Amino acid sequence: MTGTLVLAGTPIGDVSDAPPRLAEELAGADVVAAEDTRRLRRLTQALGVTPRGRVVSYFEGNESARTPELVEELAGGARVLLVTDAGMPSVSDPGYRLVAAAVERDIKVTAVPGPSAVLTALALSGLPVDRFCFEGFLPRKAGERLGRLREVAEERRTLVYFEAPHRLDDTLAAMAEVFGAERRAAVCRELTKTYEEVRRGPLAELAAWAAAGVRGEITVVVEGARDKGPEELDAAELVRRVRVREEAGERRKEAIAAVAVEAGLPKRQVFDAVVAAKSAGTGPV
Repeated sequence: MTGTLVLAGTPIGDVSDAPPRLAEELAGADVVAAEDTRRLRRLTQALGVTPRGRVVSYFEGNESARTPELVEELAGGARVLLVTDAGMPSVSDPGYRLVAAAVERDIKVTAVPGPSAVLTALALSGLPVDRFCFEGFLPRKAGERLGRLREVAEERRTLVYFEAPHRLDDTLAAMAEVFGAERRAAVCRELTKTYEEVRRGPLAELAAWAAAGVRGEITVVVEGARDKGPEELDAAELVRRVRVREEAGERRKEAIAAVAVEAGLPKRQVFDAVVAAKSAGTGPV
């Protein structure tokens, strides 16, 4: 009989948020695979638990090499517990490869639900949460980051990102450029920790705030694109939408046609707005 892979959520800040089952699984697993064994040791000490099983590291650097080893343990009947530094394994953390490999071998995979920075930030943001999409970390290079943002510029669902504190100001500035300076957002810092802070406001305002420097673990929640009616779309907004589509690779004629359809306007009106902006030096070249 094959074993079971258990994905366990761990506290994102306050250790008392750990689910009761986490302590049980840590104590009873045959193998505990941890993203950082030192952080695992601090967690088990705080919970008053001593793992009886073998503890191994499982992080980005050894994930590919260690996955086959853990799958063989599972195939032999072991109960393998996977924990990452905070939150749920596989969600911008190691785990996906192991889950995929276990599923391929028809090995049972289950989970111990726990705290989630994504859901916590959404709940605290004050933005719509009925529909959302998680985008993880943006690329570090400026050009690639802008390209990724342009892909979701017209996304109606609320967007959630993780970001490093030293890149936050650049990311918020890029978001303001692509999504619009007035798009609402929330920067959630150090969730559930002593210095928890949620800063809400327009993207341009948040970018200016972040320029002074921000510390801690960051989750950014951004309002989705609004579904505006024809009367709400001024010429500048029409031009911005055309520009976003062109920068994403569409030809101008196709971009104008697409914007006209989504705005419910004649193509000539969008075309005239683009021509006028080009003449004024504010539109696409």
